[in-house]
Amino acid sequence: MQPSQLAYWAPCVWKDNKVRSSTRIIVQEGVIAKIECNVPKRAEDIALHGMVIPGAANCHAHTFHRALRGLGKEGGTFWKWRETMYHVAHGLTPELYYCFARAVYTEMVMHGYTTVAEFHYIHHHSDGSPYEDPNIFGKALIQAALDSGIRLTLLDACYLHADVEGSSLGRYQKRFGDGSVAQWQERAEALDDEIVSRDYPTIQIGAAVHSVRACTLEEIAAVTAWAQSGKGHPLHVHLSEQIAENESCRKYTGMTPTQLLNQAGFWGPESVAVHATHMEHNDISILEASGSSVAMCPTTEADLADGIGPARMFQEHGIPLCVGSDECVCIDPFEEIRLLDAHERLASGNRDAFSPEELLNNLTAVGQAACGWKRSGLLREGYNADFIAIDMESLRTAGSSPESVPITAVGEDVSDVVINGRQIVQNKRHSSGISAARDIANISEIIRN
Repeated sequence: MQPSQLAYWAPCVWKDNKVRSSTRIIVQEGVIAKIECNVPKRAEDIALHGMVIPGAANCHAHTFHRALRGLGKEGGTFWKWRETMYHVAHGLTPELYYCFARAVYTEMVMHGYTTVAEFHYIHHHSDGSPYEDPNIFGKALIQAALDSGIRLTLLDACYLHADVEGSSLGRYQKRFGDGSVAQWQERAEALDDEIVSRDYPTIQIGAAVHSVRACTLEEIAAVTAWAQSGKGHPLHVHLSEQIAENESCRKYTGMTPTQLLNQAGFWGPESVAVHATHMEHNDISILEASGSSVAMCPTTEADLADGIGPARMFQEHGIPLCVGSDECVCIDPFEEIRLLDAHERLASGNRDAFSPEELLNNLTAVGQAACGWKRSGLLREGYNADFIAIDMESLRTAGSSPESVPITAVGEDVSDVVINGRQIVQNKRHSSGISAARDIANISEIIRN
């Protein structure tokens, strides 16, 4: 090997939808340079403990929502829960958010996520006035990602109105808004330019329209134009999570949210619909024709009583399907794909909802592409060296066939994590030594009160 190369060895790996034995993965400058199967371990190889799979992608996360986990009094409906969420958002400062996000990203990494798409809409002081650095919150999240080791797509969200009718933002929403889409673009572009100039290999900026409640058709079109301006920014939106959203959009515009976004030119290969729970057949046809993806968040959709989305239908229509942790009620990539499968079984009465290969592909290659990392999510030469090892002898995985391990494992079974060629987790210990549980507990108490 060359001096700049590292070699990892595992007893088995998931490659090209097959389990391969005794495999060496040679990494150079954060990229997989070579994969050798059926080879013995060499003395200089770094041993990984278990079955290696590509790193999981968390395609939709609001990191500060983690402070709501276990609160137990968020409200009985989505809309009541939202008021509690606003209260938590109100208590954040850039300093607190950095420490909290660093801990939550550490939790994600230790449970197998190598990438997170952060749907970011907290930008300003609680009264809506900008900080001296208007991107101070975004930079806090970026530093948290760098310190925890996770690959980050920061989706800077445009959030200008309280509802489809264009009402002014409420008291707790003011810190989300930039005043106009032009001011949003100026702020987002400044952040993007700075990140590009720093040439971080694991950080990129994307764009988001919070929802059709938060932006008008013209504003959606402007955000879309910026994202599609040749830089290849991922473009995400909350879509049809609640029936009430669909009804109000139809009442005010005469269109479903999917149709309204389509009129604004939003849909395309870089676009991702988050949730897409309550969809009409025409909506699905629009997504299919445009090449857009769908990010479902099964643990959140269950927790918030959103409903069960048409996951299998998306798959059958060739719509790329991935998953996210959203409100972080559970940070476990394996639980997300298990629940994706379970929801479809419950809705259809058919146990053959998804194959293990489909679920793992949704979690890895499809998810990484939806986050804007086109050369991640596969164990393949020339791809980013992002992969994890799953303990095959835990109480959850013991007795499972190798092909079934990804759907019997839980996040705590992740033994090793490599991101951009660097081992971040070794034998279930994070290299930073961050006390994630302590920081999450302490900061949650502060921002809840």
